[in-house]
Order: sequence, then structure tokens, then C-alpha cells
Amino acid sequence: MTAALVRTLGDFDLAEELVQEALLEAIEHWPKEGIPEKPGAWLLTTARRKALDQLRRQARYRDKLAQLEGAANLMRDDTAEGDDRLRLIFTCCHPALSREAQVALTLRAVAGLTTGEIARAFITSEATIAQRIVRAKRKIVDANIPYRVPAERDMADRLDEVLAVLYLMFNEGYLATGGDRASRRDLAEDAAWLAGLMVRLMPDEPEALGLLALMRLHLARADTRFDPAGNLVLLKDQDRGRWDQERIASAMVVLQRAANLRRSGPYQIQAAIAACHAEARTWAETDWRQIIALYDALIEISPSDVVELNRAIARRYVDGAAAALPEVDALAESLDNYYLFHATRAELLRDLGRESEARAAVRRALELTANPAERSLLEKRLA
Repeated sequence: MTAALVRTLGDFDLAEELVQEALLEAIEHWPKEGIPEKPGAWLLTTARRKALDQLRRQARYRDKLAQLEGAANLMRDDTAEGDDRLRLIFTCCHPALSREAQVALTLRAVAGLTTGEIARAFITSEATIAQRIVRAKRKIVDANIPYRVPAERDMADRLDEVLAVLYLMFNEGYLATGGDRASRRDLAEDAAWLAGLMVRLMPDEPEALGLLALMRLHLARADTRFDPAGNLVLLKDQDRGRWDQERIASAMVVLQRAANLRRSGPYQIQAAIAACHAEARTWAETDWRQIIALYDALIEISPSDVVELNRAIARRYVDGAAAALPEVDALAESLDNYYLFHATRAELLRDLGRESEARAAVRRALELTANPAERSLLEKRLA
């Protein structure tokens, strides 16, 4: 809805406002009158009516009023919706904007994440993210940045940012950083759908293929990640017989397509790590040495403290907690505000019999996560 209205109006703030008003009207009417047969069309019609009401009151929008009144095809099919959303993504990821602003604006305008959710993804303050979004919207208007998918020769300049947005969007859906839900499956599926559109748009870009494969491999396990009570089920305890083998197979085909292009990248390597887990018939059969080698390759081309942490976790299963703990402790300063650092450290300390230190690390991890399933798991460990 937002993408369709931005396409017509060219105004982010007005489009978001109209969508919110339409949703509020639905909340008011649908419980009494029933959900319409085509709820999306109902919402778009309502938003369009509200846009007309606003634009009629503003003489300076007469030209946009004519555009809107002539836009008889606002109720669009999935293909058109995908086109609109890709245009919106590429507009938000214009090189005239800083990378931080590109990603923040796209997560807000395309994925619909709140400012708080985006701030947690960036591990920064809400005020900082809000400023980035406002400045980015203003720059798009001031610089007259076009609302379109760029020419093929210009796509590569924006590819990294577009893929980064889809990756963060997927992560927020796969394991939510805020709210009362442990995950937002619809958001994760939406990110995978958009990644599929990117692959169709750029079929010879191996990193787009790698990201799609990574998402499909994770989604193949989605039904086993929580028990009926909503508690988190760790990878080693998941029922592998319930993993979606069809989705795993399709991901492996996509990953092989990427490998055939012989241009390795971080999303392809992460997908290869996920494939190691997907191919292991049992937890005991997991090829941890291969996973460590893949993390080494990932550190080589895309170094980060979180990747170092994940490598240390894998090393625990090869060389033991005593070997992994120093690698984790070396990240203490940079990852002190990252709950998984403290949760990982707690597990290693417990393996080594250092119970009081392990409990302190669990308490620190609890302070840093709002996800209900993660909190429940940590509280059980503390108890």
C-alpha cells in the first residue's frame, strides 16, 4: 500500500499517514461489518479516498490530484505490487543517501519496521535512527530522486544496500527484537519473496542468489523453532524430520547457481554454513570443522565481531569450551551490549564449571533482550 501511494504521490510521509488512517478505519469497521472479500483493495480504496480529500484541500497539489484521480489501477496484482516495492527499495537505496540512511529508510518505508526495531538492528538509539529517516526523506524530495528501478548498468551500485535491507528485514522477522512475539514469520517470508524478485531482476548476481538460498534454508526450519507453548527450541533439539525438505532442495539449487558464477560473497558463505546444518541428519553429524572453515572465509572477506563470535561457538564443538572462551572474551568490549555474546559466554563458563560467572553472564544477557522466547530460555537457565 505504501509503495503504491508513494508511486502516485511521490510523498513518503503522506503515503505512510494515509496507510495508517486506512488501517484505523478498518479496525473501526471490520469487527462490525465483517472483513471484506478483498481486504487489500478495500484498504487501498480507503487510502485513495483519504488522499483525494486531503489533496482537494491543498491547491498546490492540483497536478497530483489529477494524477491520483486518473490512477484507476491502484488495486494491483502481486506482480505490480512487486514492481512498486522494488522501485521503492531502489529509491530508498539511491547513492545520494548515506548507507546508514538508505538501510534505515528502506526498513521503515518498505518493511514497515518501527524506529525502535531498526535501532535495535543497528544497535543504536531511536533518536539517531529517526533523524536518519527524516533527513533521507527530505533529501529524496530535494534532490528529485526518481521513483524507479534503475537502469541495469546502475543497479550494481545499489545492490549491496538492497541486499543488506532484505537481510535485516528477514532477521527481524526470523527472531524479533521487540514486541510481544518471538518471531514474525510473515515478515521473514516477505523478505524472502522480495529476495526472489531481486533474483529474477538480477539472475546473474551471485550474492542475490546466496541471500535467497540463506533465507530458504532458515525458513525450512521455521516450523520446528518453537514448541507449542512458544518456547524457543535450539537447533540441536529440533525435530529434523519436520524440516521442509522441498525448501532445502530449492535452496541448494539456488546456492549451486551462485557457486557456478564463481564470485564468492558473504551471503553465499552464510548460506553454505546453513547448508551444513540442513544436510546433517543429526546434531552429532554436523560438520563443525567445515563450518569453522567457512567462518574463516567469511572473516576474510567480511570481518565482523559477530562473525568472530559465531566462529567461537562452532569451535566449542571441535576443541571444547576451554579453547573457545578466550576467543569470546576477546570480544568483550565491542559486544558488551549484544545479548548473544553474554548468553554464549554463559554456556562456555557453565561447561567449565564456573557457575557463578555463568549466572552473571545470563543475567546480563537477560538485560539486553526483549524477545519473549529468548527471555524464557535464559530465565530457565538462570533457574
